[in-house]
Parts: sequence; structure tokens; C-alpha cells
Amino acid sequence: MTLLSVENLSLSIGSLPILRDVTFSIEPGEIVAITGESGSGKSMTAFSVMQLLPESATTQGAIHLNGRNLLTLPEADLCAMRGNDVGMVFQEPMTALNPVKTIGDQVAETILIHSTATQAEAQSQAATMLARVGLPQDRFPLSRYPHELSGGQRQRVVIAMAIARRPRLLIADEPTTALDVTTQARILDLLKDLVNEFDMGLLMITHDLAVVADMAHRIIVMRHGEIVEQGDTQTLLATMSHSYTKALFEASSHQVDLPEPSEGHIPILSVENATRDYPLPRTGLFAPRQHARAVNAVSFDIHHGERLGLVGESGCGKSTLTRAILGLEPLQSGTITAFGVEVSPSMPAAQRVKTQVVFQDPYGSFNPRHRVARILSEPFYLAPDAPKGEALTETIATVLTDVGLAPSDATKYIHEFSGGQRQRIAIARALITKPELIIFDEAVSALDVSIRAQILDLIADLSRRHNLAYLFISHDLSVVRTVTDRVLVMQSGEIVEQGDTDAVFTNPQHPYTRSLIAAAPVLPDLKELSDAPA
Repeated sequence: MTLLSVENLSLSIGSLPILRDVTFSIEPGEIVAITGESGSGKSMTAFSVMQLLPESATTQGAIHLNGRNLLTLPEADLCAMRGNDVGMVFQEPMTALNPVKTIGDQVAETILIHSTATQAEAQSQAATMLARVGLPQDRFPLSRYPHELSGGQRQRVVIAMAIARRPRLLIADEPTTALDVTTQARILDLLKDLVNEFDMGLLMITHDLAVVADMAHRIIVMRHGEIVEQGDTQTLLATMSHSYTKALFEASSHQVDLPEPSEGHIPILSVENATRDYPLPRTGLFAPRQHARAVNAVSFDIHHGERLGLVGESGCGKSTLTRAILGLEPLQSGTITAFGVEVSPSMPAAQRVKTQVVFQDPYGSFNPRHRVARILSEPFYLAPDAPKGEALTETIATVLTDVGLAPSDATKYIHEFSGGQRQRIAIARALITKPELIIFDEAVSALDVSIRAQILDLIADLSRRHNLAYLFISHDLSVVRTVTDRVLVMQSGEIVEQGDTDAVFTNPQHPYTRSLIAAAPVLPDLKELSDAPA
């Protein structure tokens, strides 16, 4: 019997059509992936199955789960269904978790709502489920809070909440978007194991086509609220017929045309034996203070016009090192020199503006109450001889044009832009002081494949036109490989391998580098698939 059947589903919010005639099904034990660009209707399809829709939403068609049409069920029945028959793993685990409740209480909550279990029984079942997702009680007691866990560990808690009642259908909305490659591989393996163990159906929403190709039994491609193509994974990859599907896969394997690296002998940034420690909580009233070493004796140089990559798992020290380079973290030992001046909070503003940063979440790094013009002019606040009046207006117009936006966008608010446009504005803000070095901190990790390809091309073009040097920090090894000349591999606060990007990725020497490359999902060779006999 079919587990989930979506038939001619159409959805409108107010007068705006969102979904049109969406039809697909999921069998028990089957993994179905929905892919497409942002705004294609992937998440709204998942929310329609959960019936988590705004009050102004109107639906047509049918969604049958175990033979019941969810569109006709009263709210009380839907509440009984959510968490019991259908579980959902949301994209951002820290947002999905309650920061003031322990992980044990949050997993037990689902069990208490949907069963007659006592508090003790619910806690025991929660411990079992947390252990099943790789969080055993000897290392991760139920009394832990979400902020005490890493991103991958929080995602496991969200999965434990979703499967606590062993639902027949699990929906995973971008479950690995912000995770590093090894954590991503573990989460994907966990999801596959759970599907096999519980004979669940899994509806996976993702823009990562390498993950889709490796994991899903069937693929559904959506665009503008419609399904443009769907079918068995191997068959669809080998015979994809729709131009949009082809464009998505071409964007996933997009190769950036980097300019030749410029020759330079004097580094513009020099990091020498940088060491950064953090104090740990005291274990007793008079116990000595212990420290955790986040960065341990790291040394490297960046030369004018050079493009350097930095990769490693979450918690390896990448972000701490970045903050130290920006002068936001003091070092316990070692030095960081930028443009001939030691980096420190008291360094001259004229030197500070030569280094800029593009953050992972552009929306979070902007003040939503300010217009784009004011956001872009922020780096000038401490700069000597900052342009004013008409000169500032012209500078803003020029930098917006450089990143592919219109000068008229300066009068808009940040909520009026898409994710890709916000990232362009973040790059424009970094460019406006004409820096010589830009740090890209996971700048494309949350973007869908086509927008990511555009942003990477933009970065390469800006590097070519302005002879920019940049430090590109990412957990996406395929991106690092295409936009950098040299790469550093970081593990537990130390650089364990470095060298020419192609050489490191083609012939890695350190076991950790080899494990990172092995864990990264890879798109299949579409030519080999199309040439293979049916």
C-alpha cells in the first residue's frame, strides 16, 4: 500500500499561487528527494504534507497518508498525526530546538504528547532514541542543553525528536545544509539506516544534487511551484529531458574560470605561530583554571592577488582563526601581521579597512531597519578621508554595479532581496573600501546551486578586475577546489596539510585530508550513466 500520495495539489496564499498540480507518491522504505532552486516550492510541499500552512492558504487536490486525506482532517486529528505518524527534521536545528529546555525533555515531550507513558518512561525512551542517533548517555546526558552541542549533534537531537514515535513518514528539510562533509556523511548514513530499520518513507528536501544522486531512490525536480521532471534516480540522471534539470546539474559541477595567480614575494598577511586558548569552567571552587586550545601554532602567508582556501570540520578552529585575523580575538602567543602592521584592536583604521569580510549569513549581518546605502557605507565610519555626499552616492552606485545589482537598489531595504542578492550586497559592502584582502566565511554554503555558481563567478571576476587576494573558508570541498590556488587543511586547531589546491585534492598526504575527501558527496558522471546499457 502506498504510504503517501499527493494528487494534483495546488496551493495559494491569498491571491498568490505557490504550488500547481503537484503529484507524487512515496512507498514504505523509499527515499524520495525534492530538489530545485530557492522559491521552487520544495518546502511548501513539505509544509502542505504536515498541514503547517498560514491561515490565508487555500489548497486543492488531495494528500493521502495511510489512506486518509490530510486536507479534510480536523485540526485535532492533524495534531495527533504530527510527530506520531509524520516526523519532520527542520533546516536549522538551533531554531527548531528550545534553548531553555534540555535535550532529554525535548525528545521526551513528543513521547508524552502522543502516548500514555509516564515521565520516567518517556525519559528512558528519549535516552534510547538519542543513543540510536549517536548521542549515548555516557557522553551526552539528557541534562545537556542545545547550546552545549555542535551543529551536527543538534541535528541528531532534532532527528531523535522526529523519530521518537517511529513515524511511518519522515520529512527532512535541508538536513545537512550547514554541516561539514564528515558530519553530513554521518547524518545521511543515519537517515538511511533509520529508513531501513523502521521501514519509513523519507521525503528529503535539498538543493545539494550530489546528496540527491547518492541517496535517493527517486528524484522530483521542482520549478516555480510545479514538478518539471521526476523519476527513478539513475534513469533521470541518465535521460534527463527538461532544460531546467540539465541546468541544475550543470550548475552543480560548475567550474570557475580563475585568473592566473599573480606573482608576489612580500605577503600582505602573515600568520606566525598563532595560538588561541579559551578558559574552561572551573571544576571546583578552588580548582585551577583549565584552558581549551582552539588554535595551536598556526602559520601561513597570503600574497597579493593569491586565493587561499581553508577547510576542516566544525570545531577545528577556522572561525577562531578568522576572528584573530580580523583583530577580534587576542592571541596567547604568536603574531598576525597585515600590510606590515601587527593586527590588534588598536591598529590604525587606514590599515584595518584593507581587510574586509563576507559572513556566512548575509541577512544576519545586516541591520534590517537600514537601507542598502547605509549598510554599504558602514565600512567608512572609521576610515580616514571617507567619501561624502555626491562622492559617496557615486561610490555606492559603482560598487552595486560591480556585483551585478542596480544603483537604484541603494534605496531598498534588505528584506526586499533574495538570498543570492543579499550575498551580492555583502560582497559589495566588503568591496566598497577597495580592500586588498577579503575573507569569505562560508559565503555560499546556504545558496542553491545556480545562485552559488553565479556568486562564485562574481568572486572570480572581482579577483581578476581588482587583483584581490582572499581567504575562502568553506566545508564544501568542490567549491574550494574550483575557487582557490592553494589550500590549508585544519584539524583540532592545527594545519595538518597545505599546498597547491589540485595537488592536495588529487594526492592528499594526511589521513585527515583523505577522510574529508572520501566523505564529500560527488556527482556521478552523467556521460557514463547515459552510455550505460538500460
